[in-house]
Amino acid sequence: MAAETVFGKIVAGEIPVEILAETERVIAFPDISPQAPVHILVIPKSTEYRDVTELAAGDPGLLAELVSVAKSLAEEHAGGEFRLVFNTGAGAGQTVFHVHAHLLAGALEERSLLGS
Repeated sequence: MAAETVFGKIVAGEIPVEILAETERVIAFPDISPQAPVHILVIPKSTEYRDVTELAAGDPGLLAELVSVAKSLAEEHAGGEFRLVFNTGAGAGQTVFHVHAHLLAGALEERSLLGS
């Protein structure tokens, strides 16, 4: 079991967010510090996986579902064109160790994606 994170608290309903999409195993909500006109976080509800490599090894079906939810959100919010970014490890800018994807669309700001 992963350490408690802000995303675990969101999944548990302890921190309210605007839910943009939700399935039985995935939830998506706007990033609080957007790096692009569309910046949505897509996360599994499971707190078991720290990063995308753990998720891919442990539950590839859940990873596929996460990507599918991201694709649907991109179709709805960005005409289907998007980037999907996973920061993996502190050196790559991951600060929340609950696997999550950054769905980005539109003109990206010059700031980096470091910080989550």
